[in-house]
Amino acid sequence: MSAPIKYVYEFAEGSRDMADLLGGKGAGLAEMTRLGLPVPPGFTVTTEACKVYLATGEEPPEFGVEAARALAGLERVMGRTLAAPEDPLLVSVRSGARFSMPGMMETILDIGLNDDSVTGLAKASGQERFAWDSYRRLVQMFGRTVMGVDGDLFEEAIAAHKARRHVKGDHDLDTGELVLITEEFKDIIRRETGEDFPQDPAEQLSRAIRAVFDSWNGERARVYRHREHIPEDLGTAVNVQAMVFGNLGQDSGTGVAFTRDPATGETGVYGDYLPDAQGEDVVAGVRDALPLSELKTLDPRAYVELGDHLRTLEGHYRDLCDVEFTVERGRLWILQTRVGKRTADAAFRIAHDLRDDGTISADEALIRVDGAELTRLMFPRFDTTPADVPLAHGVPASPGAAVGAVVFDSAEAERRAATGEHVVLVRRETTPDDLPGMIAAEAVLTSRGGKTSHAAVVARGMGKVCVCGAEALAVDLTARRFTTESGVVVNEGDTVSVDGTAGTVHLGELPLTASHVGRALETGTSTGPVTEAVLGALAHADSVRRLEVRANADTPEDAARARALGAQGIGLCRTEHMFLGERRALVEAMILARDDAAREEALAALLPLQREDFTGILTAMDGLPVTIRLLDPPLHEFLPDRTELAVRLASTAQPDPHDRELLRAVERMHEQNPMLGLRGVRLCLAVPGLMAMQVRAVAEAVTARLHDGGHPRAEIMIPLVGTVEELRLARSETERVLAEVATETGTPLDLPIGTMIELPRAALTAGRIAEAADFFSFGTNDLTQTTWGLSRDDAEASFFPLYLEKGVFGVSPFESIDQEGVGRLVELAVEAGLAVNPGLETGVCGEHGGDPDSIHFFHRAGLDYVSCSPFRIPAARLEAGRAAVTDGTGTSDTR
Repeated sequence: MSAPIKYVYEFAEGSRDMADLLGGKGAGLAEMTRLGLPVPPGFTVTTEACKVYLATGEEPPEFGVEAARALAGLERVMGRTLAAPEDPLLVSVRSGARFSMPGMMETILDIGLNDDSVTGLAKASGQERFAWDSYRRLVQMFGRTVMGVDGDLFEEAIAAHKARRHVKGDHDLDTGELVLITEEFKDIIRRETGEDFPQDPAEQLSRAIRAVFDSWNGERARVYRHREHIPEDLGTAVNVQAMVFGNLGQDSGTGVAFTRDPATGETGVYGDYLPDAQGEDVVAGVRDALPLSELKTLDPRAYVELGDHLRTLEGHYRDLCDVEFTVERGRLWILQTRVGKRTADAAFRIAHDLRDDGTISADEALIRVDGAELTRLMFPRFDTTPADVPLAHGVPASPGAAVGAVVFDSAEAERRAATGEHVVLVRRETTPDDLPGMIAAEAVLTSRGGKTSHAAVVARGMGKVCVCGAEALAVDLTARRFTTESGVVVNEGDTVSVDGTAGTVHLGELPLTASHVGRALETGTSTGPVTEAVLGALAHADSVRRLEVRANADTPEDAARARALGAQGIGLCRTEHMFLGERRALVEAMILARDDAAREEALAALLPLQREDFTGILTAMDGLPVTIRLLDPPLHEFLPDRTELAVRLASTAQPDPHDRELLRAVERMHEQNPMLGLRGVRLCLAVPGLMAMQVRAVAEAVTARLHDGGHPRAEIMIPLVGTVEELRLARSETERVLAEVATETGTPLDLPIGTMIELPRAALTAGRIAEAADFFSFGTNDLTQTTWGLSRDDAEASFFPLYLEKGVFGVSPFESIDQEGVGRLVELAVEAGLAVNPGLETGVCGEHGGDPDSIHFFHRAGLDYVSCSPFRIPAARLEAGRAAVTDGTGTSDTR
């Protein structure tokens, strides 16, 4: 008989290994309690309780007894009770999912206060203003997050009081004003909800816990989970913790500390501290915090103690730690810790430094970075000059360069971004309600807050450019503009450039320069700590990965760039890209040819051009494999548009005979569904001389390179094969032409001949097809279309957004491989192909070859290589190494 499920854990009962059950925050609190750090006591309601609540609408039957027992234990430890009118116990309620989720419910502080206990708190603390400030906060937080009142109503009310008193900050309001504000907040709640603010502390706590559960399915949380591919069924935990107060005077305060700089990865203690404040003041950025180093002067003892705890936590977690703390009348309390979010720059540098000092192994350092971060580091930066005077300076919270039109709310950001416009979201400070706009924006700019504000933390986690605390900007949300200290007015829609590395914002569009990481990847030369870390991570990835990484490249220039970025060959050279531009006329001539002689003349004109292209690519990739796909798209793509041609003829008094001939050809070749018509191997077999011309061009290019002392490794790929008979016919013609060129030049030619598996039938009959193939290359773009029975372009423009929103797709199957469907076909084809032909080489050349999750799947499926666009090669190399380490085939080198 299984043990009964436990739904409530005191902090001392848990550990860091229980994050699935206790959530990230709960596991962190439990681990710090076990380490003996000064953590205010409390308990965690598990994710299992949340799952039951979400499924049934009620907490589990056992929950009430467990929660009452845990609360009683907390009251004993603290020596105070939740409902006491004199010196009451107050608690905070925080959400805490397995993964940090900015869209979850905001923290509620000071639960337990009511009209009676606020007087008791004032007496116990000796500070009446503090008590009413705490009560005001509770009513505001509870009204907004639990009772659903528009938060702007509270902000407008408090702003009116500050205006009447001619003060700027909430902390400038006296006790009498806070009493009035609290009563006004309660009136707002009554007016907006039809009910009173609850006076029963037990009801406050119960409703707060339920609100956390409900927030799991809130719009902000769902938006974030969708973006980060977080499973929908995890649920969230709830942390109930005894309150400690940083707003008891100048000997108190609150802050957020990092064991290393989360923006750059530099060693040292970083963070913000706000005297006489509660934690939400720092996170929200409503007051400008002091650098953490100021705490050394304000409270030397607390500063030293905090430093000791930070070193303990980083040593224990062996990673950058993000720590929230409060100083209550000189006593330090640690409220929360987690492995901190960081920029891509910081991720690589921290992993590299921890590997260098022996804290973690090379494998673990590789696991801590990923291809998406590396790709962000390759983006361009601004090329500024001394003449580029910024509109304002702020805190460089998340690096990078972004240009866009200024917008002042999430709805406008989403609306403009949906049309393809780049936008910069400007706010005084952000809240979780701004999450959709932050996702839509290229950059986030705030006039308040620091590196630990909501805007900074969320932007870093999403890899968005962010500048916070640009105090010189007066943001007017009503007029939808901001004004600089010098009087420059920037209206909504105006273009600005945001430099998250320098912490500056500029009017207009600044020019961009290549990334220093991008240059280092092409040259192999380090220019600083970050590039050294990136090159080190890639070197280790290359040493452990099994998958080769090749490039999709169609020109000598792309081939050379790909090789510089670490490509081990070309997995897909699309020959149709060589027929564009001026050469299109030659293709037209071939299509319009009235007899074999005219067609051969057109093909003869194309031959030297194709040969020259192949020679250049083989030169750039000398010694490495180059897989050349024969012509794949329908021939009509090389002809004018049917409608445009007909209109031109109809509107011309004396039509061009050539246009008439073209229209006849277009109509003759018109297909209702050309992507499933005369293309690929069918085109090769149906158009006399076309395949022979292309194969001859490859063969002659290989011969030329051999005569020049090169080491060409060309491979010929037959596209869109659905049956082995097609491949045998195409192979026979290919071998005939290769033999012909070998005889003419006296140079033996033994080129591998394979096929692209891009049809379900090809995957299902791969055992037969392998009899005539030297290699398989999976064209996962078309294989996805034909497996799903949809057109990528049409679907993404119509119902895909709806499918993603409703959860039909967790992620687009064109972005990341559909492992259950398309992926299963790949696995079946690899297994069947190798069973017949053990020497069969297998790879993938669709754009999935550059997707991190897909690369891990292809590693597990046993493919030999992935191929992707040149820009994605470094990230693919990194992910191939991470796949090997995750699979257990990497090393355990700690150097």
